[in-house]
This record gives sequence, structure tokens and C-alpha cells, in this order.
Amino acid sequence: MSQEESLSIVHEYVAAVNAFDIERIMRNFTADALVNDARREFAGTEAIRDWASREIVGDHVTMDLVEVIPRGAEVVVRARFDGDFDKTGLPPELILTSYFTVREGKISTMIVIFNRPSSAPARG
Repeated sequence: MSQEESLSIVHEYVAAVNAFDIERIMRNFTADALVNDARREFAGTEAIRDWASREIVGDHVTMDLVEVIPRGAEVVVRARFDGDFDKTGLPPELILTSYFTVREGKISTMIVIFNRPSSAPARG
């Protein structure tokens, strides 16, 4: 799978999320896909469909791409997330990092993390 194909699949997933289209979202995943969202695992299409129906489509989640970094069959996406979900304790601008692994033209793994800036000292 080329980087271009992996990027295309990830962009299609983001477009499906922004369209609140569960069938279109699900077409992007392999049958044995794994989603880890905020340290919660959803394995297989049935569990992913339940999660996406509730927490993506149901909460009207949108993704506004900030950065897309291709890494072979993997794609790292930083996106501004918004929607009708509980935002208690979250920053006004919620940017999450999603790590996608693409296999055979579909997403096989997606890990979504709320990264915080590194506390490592600047090098100079």
C-alpha cells in the first residue's frame, strides 16, 4: 500500500465523520479492526459501529485537520475535535492525535490520544 493510498483512506474516514454517516465510516475499517479511544478498546466492526454510532455520529463530532503526517502504512493526524460531547475539563480548543494503521486498503488500527506538550527541556 502506498502512502498516497493510506492518506486517501484516512481523509475518507475524516470526511465520513464530518458527514455523520455511520455506513461510510464503517466502510473504512477492516473486519478485525481495533479502535482505542481515550484508553478504551473497541475490537471488531460490531464494537466499532456501536462506539461510532454513539460517540461520533450521536455526539455530532467533527474533525478539523491541523496536521497530517504520513509514515508508510501509518498516518498520524492531529485534528481539532468538536461536537455535542461533555467538554468538562477539556481545553477550549481540543486537539487530539489519531494514529492510523492501514492494511489492505482499510483502517486496521486507530488510536486516539489527547497528547499534552512534552515537559522535556528545549535543546539548544
